[in-house]
Amino acid sequence: MINSIKKRDGRIVPFDVQKIANAIEKSFIASGNMNNYKVALELANVVMSQLDSDESIPAVPTVSQVQDTVERVLIEKGFVRTAKAYILYRAERSRIRSMNTRLMQVYEDIVSKNSDDMDTAHKHSQESDTAMGRMLQFGSEGSTQFYEMFVLNPRFTKAHMEGDIYIHDLDFYTLTTTNCQIDLLHLFDGGFSTGHGVLREPKDIYSYSALACVAIQANQNDQHGCQSIVNFDYGLAPGVKKTYVKRFRDNLASALELLGHVESAADHAAAIIDALYDEIGKKPQITPDAQYDAAVLLKIAELMPNASEGTHLRILDFACERAEKETDQTTYQAMKALLHNLNTMNSRAGAQVPISGLNYGMDTSPEGRMVVKNLLLATEAGLGAGETPTYPIQIFRVKEGISYNPGDPNYDLYRLAIRTSTTRNYPNFSFVDAPFNKQYYKEGDPQTEIAYMGSRTRVISNAFDPSREICNRRGNLSYTTINLPRIAMNAKGDMQWFFEELKRTMDLAIAQLDERFEIIAKKRIRNFPFLMGEAVWIDSETLDFDDPLSEALKHGTLSIGFIGLAEALVALRGKHHAEDSSSQNLGLDIIGYMRKYLDDLSCERKLNYDLLATPADELGELLVSLDAARFGVREGITDHGAYTDSFCVPASCAVSAMEKVTIEAPYHSLTNGGHICAIQMDSDTIQNLDTFEKVVRHMHDQGVGYGSISVPASAESSQR
Repeated sequence: MINSIKKRDGRIVPFDVQKIANAIEKSFIASGNMNNYKVALELANVVMSQLDSDESIPAVPTVSQVQDTVERVLIEKGFVRTAKAYILYRAERSRIRSMNTRLMQVYEDIVSKNSDDMDTAHKHSQESDTAMGRMLQFGSEGSTQFYEMFVLNPRFTKAHMEGDIYIHDLDFYTLTTTNCQIDLLHLFDGGFSTGHGVLREPKDIYSYSALACVAIQANQNDQHGCQSIVNFDYGLAPGVKKTYVKRFRDNLASALELLGHVESAADHAAAIIDALYDEIGKKPQITPDAQYDAAVLLKIAELMPNASEGTHLRILDFACERAEKETDQTTYQAMKALLHNLNTMNSRAGAQVPISGLNYGMDTSPEGRMVVKNLLLATEAGLGAGETPTYPIQIFRVKEGISYNPGDPNYDLYRLAIRTSTTRNYPNFSFVDAPFNKQYYKEGDPQTEIAYMGSRTRVISNAFDPSREICNRRGNLSYTTINLPRIAMNAKGDMQWFFEELKRTMDLAIAQLDERFEIIAKKRIRNFPFLMGEAVWIDSETLDFDDPLSEALKHGTLSIGFIGLAEALVALRGKHHAEDSSSQNLGLDIIGYMRKYLDDLSCERKLNYDLLATPADELGELLVSLDAARFGVREGITDHGAYTDSFCVPASCAVSAMEKVTIEAPYHSLTNGGHICAIQMDSDTIQNLDTFEKVVRHMHDQGVGYGSISVPASAESSQR
């Protein structure tokens, strides 16, 4: 008689035949069998009888021995479908136990190891080793494994865990989207709320700068990716205008008092400005305005009828010159504050600074130019101890007729951007004239000026609503990366099989992205109090509080990324695209095939599926380690620390900066979800402004969409 059973953890507990009956009954239900608990209990008693009579089973059987006997009895008694359901039930329970064991091991690592010592798959590059950072890691790992076990379709989980695909930011799978291009002009109009109180429309450049940081911080708590401002110069220019009005008023008062001995000068100065706004609809501005100046002189003359015209003119000149100088100084201090805030303020439970980005360079107004000039100067000066700011990722828009050539209105800012980048690695450069960016550009409409988010993300085409092919208030919903080297190694030189398998893998990735979209699309405004509640995301203002978000989210993009094109080409042809022109042609064919697949799908479904050149980061390390374990160490493929970033030329390849740009440029037109041409130069070369500009101009001329030029991290550290 069986009285006890040995659990997997070694504990001996009482044997309960009813538990076997319950498991069999659940298998009946799962297989569609109409038998009831009575039959299940009869079968459970047969199981107990066989356990008693089987001499190979000890008096205290293990859980596995009992379950093996249940399977055998079900098959012997003709319950084949029920046996299959029971086997699947066992496999699922085994998978969950394995997950729990793995999760507990990861938790132990979080508790006992520094982040630098953790396994690549569990590193969290933005989180620190602080208490809040570790708490965030607990949540991230727990949610990731919960989704793997209970939410993801098992085939997606299998492909992700084995390294065929990589689902980015899996820990946020059911919670939110990736990123958004924040439109400050739209957000600041009338003020906004962070959920803890209403912030009024800002009144000077200091407030504009501070609230730009607040907007980034607030939105970082609604999304997991980079929070980018799409129109930083246009967005902060009104703050400069308002500051200039204040400084003009104050300096007009000072001049009236000092040069004209006017009593209550501050009241008279304010009255002059208010009266002129009522009479001619204008306020003081940096741009010289003969009509306004003449009107001010008349008001001064009315106030000081006995003073000479020369005195009147001196008062006006003093007010104008001092107002512009002080506004410039204030703007510089505001930009310094912005850099300090974005590198010190926390989001996500205090564990991170917001991942932020700024796009600028196209505003030719004196106010917008003043913003950009002072941001660049503040960046060049560095943080408190002279450190290079990590954030924001700054992106200077380059455009012929605006900044690219001598004589262009912002050419001086372009040159200052180059000078700043030679010492601080920012700004990067985006190219409005690249054919695939220029096709959307409409002169006079800043929303059509290309903008990038962080390290590469790009959103502008719109299959859902072609009438709004703009950057502002849109972003990426989710992206999943395909492991190209694995497909190439499995192909064993068979190109037809390679493309067939690539399509099968893209089908899988699209199905997974669709699953994620359907989950997030059911969310409501209340789930995104800032992103949707404050209409940061396009069309969210048309929704009621409890409406699903699906229609608004369709303006976003679902991206397939790829990694390791260079290694894939080595696997297919023996050489990568920087070593052989035929390999370059094949590389363009592969990425072109992926792009066409996604374009056709976008056209068919009226949704925005696009192709992203995935950054390698820790993902390159993870995938190469998985593939080295599967395929062994292969020269030029798995014999180095990480797969190469998207279509990039491997770092080990000895090509010049110009050659690297030329090789990589054609891929930018194919990767409409985002790309970057990242050039590293030695510290001596990079500080030669003319040499630096030659590389930037070569990027422009070759049709690069987005590029960066930097020194290696070790060299940068030595410069500081």
